[in-house]
Amino acid sequence: MSIHLVLFFTRGVSLRTWSMMGMLDREVALYSFLMDQGLRVSFVTYGDATDLEYSDQLAGIRILCNEQGLPLERYENLLLSLHGDVLRTADIIKTNQTYGGELALWTARLLHKPLIARCGYMWSYNATREHGENSATASEARRVEAKVFGAADRVVVTTSTMREDILRRLPDARGRVFIIPNYVDTALFQPIKQTTDGRTLLFIGRIAPEKNLEALLEAIRPLQVKLTIIGEGKLRSHLQKKFAELDGRVVWEGSVPNSLLPQFLNRADIFVLPSLYEGHPKTVLEAMSCQVPVLGADSPGIRELIRHGQTGFLCGTDSRSIRIAVEEMLGHPTLRTELGVNARRYVIENYSLSEIGPVELSMLHEVASLQRRCGST
Repeated sequence: MSIHLVLFFTRGVSLRTWSMMGMLDREVALYSFLMDQGLRVSFVTYGDATDLEYSDQLAGIRILCNEQGLPLERYENLLLSLHGDVLRTADIIKTNQTYGGELALWTARLLHKPLIARCGYMWSYNATREHGENSATASEARRVEAKVFGAADRVVVTTSTMREDILRRLPDARGRVFIIPNYVDTALFQPIKQTTDGRTLLFIGRIAPEKNLEALLEAIRPLQVKLTIIGEGKLRSHLQKKFAELDGRVVWEGSVPNSLLPQFLNRADIFVLPSLYEGHPKTVLEAMSCQVPVLGADSPGIRELIRHGQTGFLCGTDSRSIRIAVEEMLGHPTLRTELGVNARRYVIENYSLSEIGPVELSMLHEVASLQRRCGST
């Protein structure tokens, strides 16, 4: 029997959001793989009727969106009235991130469906770092995580650090928390033979405080290098003004579709991610898959992916440490080549879609099987 999987988007996020952020193709890839294996997939989004315009790009994934353009909370309250016919046919309900997970949990319990609570990063950790441990945002994040993770049939995280954090707070969840890392389409993200100038750096990510882009810009001020920045965020205008003298050496590309990122990656000599913290950064995996040497901050989420001096380079988060590491890597082309080759091999063996997809599929079949057995008793 075919499994019908319903994915609840992060609260407030639409297919249009994914597209504008250049992540639509990347996010859909796993679900396209699952559909090739015989699953049916539906997306519950927060977009208005314009989300339906992405149907051709989703190759059969059903879109359940806010076609009437209702206010956020009213849309959530009327979800079963609007989409109940489809939701009742679900075999499994899954969250994409924790924010908005309560709606998925409520729907799953009301319809007696199993819930997979998936998160690519720990919302409470990020909220604590940005707003403080005792902030209302961090407290709310911890409350939602405890409620959703505590009730879910399976909890899926991307790193062992995240799993340990959940089990420390919710020891009864042991046996229900699984690690399924982020994946890379290694056929799309592959090395392309071309000559670089030996001085080009690339950053891809949101232009937000935790990405530590200001330290990177400060680091390259005295260096004769070029930096391409892909992404958008609330700090862009501030940073462009503060580092206006770097115009010509720094190129602000804005958002770029995921399918075009390999072109930029293969023109770079080093991919740099100086973040203060990450979950399980997909951009690092994509750079490694393109055989581009990665310079990452020695911070949570990045240090778990990079073996210093083997599959990449680690440095501190301050501008001086970043500058020294950039100079070290640019001064040793042979090292960069070795790091890139090792990185691609590592990604293919551990994070390719062909490796991660079957793990996800196996879990879905297990959860569906348990549900059907329980339903028949």
